[in-house]
Amino acid sequence: MHQPAPRPHDSTLSEQQARLTDEDLARYAKEFTTSPQNRLMQNAVAQRPVTDVALDRGVVTSIDTTVSHRLTDRKVSDQKKSGRCWLFAGLNLLRTGTAARLGVKDFEFSQNHLLFWDKMEKANHFLESVLDTRDRDVDDRTVAHLLSTPSEDGGQWNMFVALVEKHGLVPLSAMPETESSSHTAPMNEVLSQVLRKAARDLRTLADGGADLERLREHKESTLEAVHRLLSIHLGTPPQEFFWQWSDDEKNFHRDGVLTPRQFAERYLTVQLEDYVCVVHDPRPSSEPGRTYTVEYLGNVVGAPPVVYLNVGIDLLRTLAMDTIVGGEPVWFGCDTGKMSHSELGVWDAALYDYDGVYATDLSMPKADRLVYHDTLMTHAMLFVGVDVLDGAPRKWRVENSWGDTRGDKGLFTMNDSWFGEYVFEIAVRRDALPADLRGALDAAPVVLPAWDPMGALAR
Repeated sequence: MHQPAPRPHDSTLSEQQARLTDEDLARYAKEFTTSPQNRLMQNAVAQRPVTDVALDRGVVTSIDTTVSHRLTDRKVSDQKKSGRCWLFAGLNLLRTGTAARLGVKDFEFSQNHLLFWDKMEKANHFLESVLDTRDRDVDDRTVAHLLSTPSEDGGQWNMFVALVEKHGLVPLSAMPETESSSHTAPMNEVLSQVLRKAARDLRTLADGGADLERLREHKESTLEAVHRLLSIHLGTPPQEFFWQWSDDEKNFHRDGVLTPRQFAERYLTVQLEDYVCVVHDPRPSSEPGRTYTVEYLGNVVGAPPVVYLNVGIDLLRTLAMDTIVGGEPVWFGCDTGKMSHSELGVWDAALYDYDGVYATDLSMPKADRLVYHDTLMTHAMLFVGVDVLDGAPRKWRVENSWGDTRGDKGLFTMNDSWFGEYVFEIAVRRDALPADLRGALDAAPVVLPAWDPMGALAR
């Protein structure tokens, strides 16, 4: 890819003007020490975390956990030290109907089962991407992006759907957690080494004139090693299992031997193909009412591509609110680390007064934060409640996957101010969209580059 030439130094700017001088530093220090506010903040932050100092008590005390529409009252799940939030959020959406069909309150699908197949599919997807870009320089921006994260945990809604449709589902008892599923970093480090070495080997073979058949033979040997590694760390996924259970009324049920796909077909109460991913990307380059995809984004080769429909934030709010009021939770992706307090379990766009602490205006519009790498989707969760007043949402109840020791036994409260700034996407049924937008889903998506922030993976 052509890289622009370095911008020439402005000839009108002398070296003395460009340098950070001793006089500059002395002036900055004097300006700091002559301000009582600065000294007060220095003393406070020297003793306490800045998040404690900046936390706006007025915002915190204004938040309560009650909502007008609340869907679930169950034990929350825990992704522990892994980046599987998107899998947990997706399975939490599905478990609502499945638990009702089974006649139980608390039911969990195996998250480890989908983790195994996601890793396996991502390895294949990565190696195919390496083959597709084998004629590019290793320093090409797309190649460098692919090599930067060959085995990360994160994902998107469409990637979740692709896994379920291909590999089915199993209850937690059929493939329970392991040390590595709950703490993925050591496994990912080795898996990344395997895949990067394979990338080197494939590119070396290609440079030496090997044909595609020879390259795919090497790819297959790598995938065999990946399967072996994943089986050691995560266990072997069951091809079939024996299923029986007792419901909450103490009635015993037995279905016998089922495959993962048979279990999904029998116990899922929703059709995943009915759902679409709707995003809010306010950048001027991203036209509302259009579909978008990101180059080389995905996990299952041959599955439908990851496609977003871009809409305004108010429609995103309305779609999520109406879905919850209609009795169904909503999968969503957001930038969870901004203006959030994980122990209290609250989000608000003005939760921390950093401007007051630093005497600096830190605000930027959402579009500019995307362009200048200050925000992107980092986490996925499930909306399980909404507080509606005069037809508009005031706050949202969120089922997280960080265990039950934070927030309200693992449930969080999001003020609507935060929704507008830091929520990026939701999954809703296609028929919930206005008619013109349903038609827009059929248009060929605009392809964004592999490194675009809308390709960020929730983890």
